[in-house]
Amino acid sequence: MEIRKLTDEISVSPQIRLEDTNELARLGFKSIISDRPDKEENDQPDADAVCIAAEGSGLEFRHIPVVASDIGERDIALFAEAMKDLPKPVLAFCRSGTRAAMLWALSQAATEGSDTVLAATKSAGYDLEQIRPRLKPQVALPDQKISSACDVLVVGAGAAGIATAASLLKRRKCLSIILVDPSDRHTYQPGWTMVGGGIFKPEDTVRAMADLIPQGVKWEKSAVAEFDPEHDNIILADGRRINYRMLVAAPGIKLNWSAIEGLEETLGRNGVTSNYRFDTAPYTWSLVQNLKGGKALFTQPPMPIKCAGAPQKAMYLSGDHWFRKGRINDISIEFHNAGPVLFGVNEYVPALMEYVRKYRVDLNFGSKLVSVDGSQKEARFTRTEADGTVVEETRGFDMIHVCPPQIAPDFVRSSPLANQAGWIEVDETSLQHKRYANVFSLGDAAGTSNAKTAAAARKQAPVVAENVLAVLDGRALPAVYDGYGSCPLTVERGKIVLAEFGYGGKLMPTFPTWVIDGTKPSSLAWYLKSEALPPIYWHGMLKGREWLVSPDLKENAA
Repeated sequence: MEIRKLTDEISVSPQIRLEDTNELARLGFKSIISDRPDKEENDQPDADAVCIAAEGSGLEFRHIPVVASDIGERDIALFAEAMKDLPKPVLAFCRSGTRAAMLWALSQAATEGSDTVLAATKSAGYDLEQIRPRLKPQVALPDQKISSACDVLVVGAGAAGIATAASLLKRRKCLSIILVDPSDRHTYQPGWTMVGGGIFKPEDTVRAMADLIPQGVKWEKSAVAEFDPEHDNIILADGRRINYRMLVAAPGIKLNWSAIEGLEETLGRNGVTSNYRFDTAPYTWSLVQNLKGGKALFTQPPMPIKCAGAPQKAMYLSGDHWFRKGRINDISIEFHNAGPVLFGVNEYVPALMEYVRKYRVDLNFGSKLVSVDGSQKEARFTRTEADGTVVEETRGFDMIHVCPPQIAPDFVRSSPLANQAGWIEVDETSLQHKRYANVFSLGDAAGTSNAKTAAAARKQAPVVAENVLAVLDGRALPAVYDGYGSCPLTVERGKIVLAEFGYGGKLMPTFPTWVIDGTKPSSLAWYLKSEALPPIYWHGMLKGREWLVSPDLKENAA
């Protein structure tokens, strides 16, 4: 190997061989940066192979592929980020070492000075005087300054974001990934229905975010203010920008509590509750236990919402408790659904209707909650008649469970990524943005017609991971998302109607009907929900383990 030292922190060299990594470790190097695009020459080992060899020798690795004549500001920012993050000393290589030396000089000139970096490269045998004009500090407006850069930027550390980051690293460990999310904690939201039914404890559904960020992913604990896809940037709330080669947008959904007049002021007291919030789900169970008689209202807003079955899950578990306690005849249950049907996939409705009858539920379709007065224990609904007339109705209650209207986050709706409805505009099968090829989206904020569930995100994450890598490699997109989503409808304690379906309402059962018939109540499905799914979520999905969801890849995409 022809190693040329620039500083105590970095040396450069021409192309290395896979077997050179052990020698580099023996010489004291801690990290390797490859600045060569794959397939630049036929006999060149690709970056994945170098990454594996480096890891085997105890070295960290970063791939920043550039062409010498086309080194851009993002490439410089990526190199600067690598020099900031990687353990030193670093060996950077390309075909001859020149590109590596150029990237170092361009990334360090602002702090070290033009004369210093050019003297260092010249003493190593690389005369880079021709790039001196680029070494002069550029005067940038404060809101245009790039603070960091990465191969893949993931916005949102919910189920979809963390799962995608983990799936990406499972396939390619050398990726530079930044995950942006301001939250200290991560919540298992599918468990909140069970909290509201007295089955799970609230603390079982939350963990520290720092414990869940995949190893090798850099966590930027900040909020996103704006997407700037024209410049491959996002802008953080404090004005800093992060540049990316690929963007994965998984910012989740906004629970629009303020859309219902009076709700925020009374939520969590006066008999007003919701399983859609960590702090109020326990209140649901308290109300259910203490209600001896009277009227209980359950509401569902217009679609789309996350987990469309959750509003009626709360109703069924409550009804089951009152049935078991012999109170069902003393409690009047009403379900007010702004939509026209009980459930959007007809095959599951007969089983659900059996429980509607069992719990004596009064179904009110087309009934939209518009205001709540907790002190007066009154809720106001609107209903549109066939002739277009809007009728207002007021209902008294002793308990009301509210599912809030839901919209895309504000910074999504106002961004160039959004469609007319405010969701991120992606192709439904590839999950690639329709106008920005290096942008993908999944989870609740994606503009797809599937059910917005954690099960959908679990199926989407490996699809996005495969397709992101394909774009980075210049390949055709190999993976397809079929719209799969799952809604375990908890119809009573100990039994679940396991609704699994894809685009167009197509039934997509995971198990054969002799194991679990999803159209009928099942105790095995209850076991799956209560015992199996939480550890699958924490130890499988969020760790990049794609049990039963590995995507089928197109043969011609290689």
